[in-house]
Amino acid sequence: MKRLLLVRHGESEWNAARRLQGQADIGLSETGEAQAVSLAPTIAKLAPDRVITSDLRRARRTADLLGFPEAVKEPGLREVDVGAWTGREIETIIADEPDAYRAWRAGTFAPEGGEDWESFATRTATATKAAFENANRLLVVCHGGVIRALLQTFLDLPPRRIIPVGPASLTILASKPNEDEMRLEVFNFTPGGLVLDAPD
Repeated sequence: MKRLLLVRHGESEWNAARRLQGQADIGLSETGEAQAVSLAPTIAKLAPDRVITSDLRRARRTADLLGFPEAVKEPGLREVDVGAWTGREIETIIADEPDAYRAWRAGTFAPEGGEDWESFATRTATATKAAFENANRLLVVCHGGVIRALLQTFLDLPPRRIIPVGPASLTILASKPNEDEMRLEVFNFTPGGLVLDAPD
């Protein structure tokens, strides 16, 4: 059974403030560090044979805390670029541009200077598929948007049908031998319980 283990980075300083990060290189909060440490035993039991991570600091630090300081840094796994919305508080965007925010969450709108969803989905799929070819259990430490994009790539789930991915949460996709089709085994698991209102 081939498995794709997808982990969102722990809570960042901007997650805690409910600010959109995109590709801004923001570090983990103290809570985020603790979340990653808490998830580490679960990941160890799953025994990934290959590990890749976004090259942004919050993902790299999460990979370190999960026990994989030598994870391969992959720029193709960076979060979607949110352009002019970078650093803005989510509540403010929703108040000022509610239709645009809903469309962005659905993958049909990009803020000024930002990355369109299909380009984002293509680059994350390219990076992940290349690594997955030579692994049975690939651990991908990345971002919430990246996980949503990969769920679209592998399961045909559009972003509008997926809730925000929790910080330091685990999602698992699997395929049986001689089958190309992937299935969802686990979504949004954290040792501390369910996260249903995670920040973007």
